Amino acid sequence: MSDKDIDLMADRTVLITGATDGLGRELAVRLGAAGARLILHGRNPDRAAAVAAEVTAAGGHAPQIVLADLSRLAEVDRLADEIISRTSRLDVLVNNAGSGGRSDGKRELTVDGNELLWAVNHLAPYRLTRRLLPLLQASAPARVVNVASAGQQEIDFDDPTPEHDYNAYAAYCRSKLAMIMATIEYAEELDGTGVTVNALHPATLMPTTMVRESGVTPISTLAEGADATLRLICDPGLSQTTGQYFNGTRKSHPHEQADDPKARRRLLEISDTAVISAVRR
Repeated sequence: MSDKDIDLMADRTVLITGATDGLGRELAVRLGAAGARLILHGRNPDRAAAVAAEVTAAGGHAPQIVLADLSRLAEVDRLADEIISRTSRLDVLVNNAGSGGRSDGKRELTVDGNELLWAVNHLAPYRLTRRLLPLLQASAPARVVNVASAGQQEIDFDDPTPEHDYNAYAAYCRSKLAMIMATIEYAEELDGTGVTVNALHPATLMPTTMVRESGVTPISTLAEGADATLRLICDPGLSQTTGQYFNGTRKSHPHEQADDPKARRRLLEISDTAVISAVRR
């Protein structure tokens, strides 16, 4: 990805979830410095304000800040409502926010009764994308970029987040595969609308809070992950590319379950059921 490509983002409206740390923060500063009009999502207002200040110090437009706990689907809906009320266009949605779970590795349920990693890493971006589709379509050409992972594990749709023999890493891998499967389904649904949807593993073990808290030594840099993600955000050569999974900058192949249309449809069925149950509470 060249500097010329990122300069194309000047005055484009970009929503980044999980923008207060790690990859999200790196993307925000680089896109902001290029003149993008940013909507920055976070949970902590002070940290969000710090990133916004960093963007303006780099010469960017003052970002809008939106706050929400994405483990709560009602807050995902409120977030979507707020964004729709604040802007008339959305050129890029970057679903970057994610969770690695509790530091002790124990299973945790959200207030909606969903397993935490499934809720934050899959249900939240799935629902947020659905709610923002009209805005994205009205702004076409537009892009959705889902920050997934090379760590993927087959999903048992009868028990996608098992309570017994719970393993946090396995739960994380299932949630990220679900994100990729939803990416493919959205891409097929949006074919011909001018909205593309792609997923990527940005880089391996970047120095993010999630990695540091796991006690694992980082391997890649945030700059490497940002380069790969920015390519999907603004490379003109990828304007027609959709429904794909990338490992870094290379088009790659996700877990074989993602190839199964019946499995993808089953995923959407259980995801919609979970969303409907939560928003009706």
